[in-house]
Amino acid sequence: MSLTTRPAAPAAAPVPQAFRGTTGYVALTGNPNCGKTTLFNVLTGLRAKVGNYPGVTVERKEGRLQGASAAAPITILDLPGTYSLSPQSLDEQIARDVLLHRLDDVPPPDLVIIVVDASNLQRNLYFATQVIELGYPT
Repeated sequence: MSLTTRPAAPAAAPVPQAFRGTTGYVALTGNPNCGKTTLFNVLTGLRAKVGNYPGVTVERKEGRLQGASAAAPITILDLPGTYSLSPQSLDEQIARDVLLHRLDDVPPPDLVIIVVDASNLQRNLYFATQVIELGYPT
C-alpha cells in the first residue's frame, strides 16, 4: 500500500463583508521588523524598502491590492511598527493615529491585518490584543 500526495487546490478566500461592492481600506500593523513591509510588497507588487532592523518604515505607505477589481479597489496601508498603542516615537504615533482614526486624511480601516513574528509571540501578542480590542475586523 502506498500513499500518494498531491497539492491541495487553492481555496478561494472569502471576501470580507466590508469589501463586497465597495472600496476597501486594509491596514497592516504589528511590531517592528515582523514582516509587514514584505507582505505589503507581495500584496501590492510594489518594492517598498525592507530592512532587518526597526525603524525602516517611518511613515505610512499605501498601495493597491494586485488583482482587485477596478470597480472595488482595495488600498493596502503599511504602518510603521509599534509595540503598543502608547507611542514612544513619531513612527509609533502614526500607527496609533491611523488605528484610532485620528488623522483626517486617512479613512478608518475596514480590515486590520496584524502581522506577528512567531519567534517572539509574547511581545507580538501584547500589541495584537490591543488592536483586537479596538473592534476592527482582523
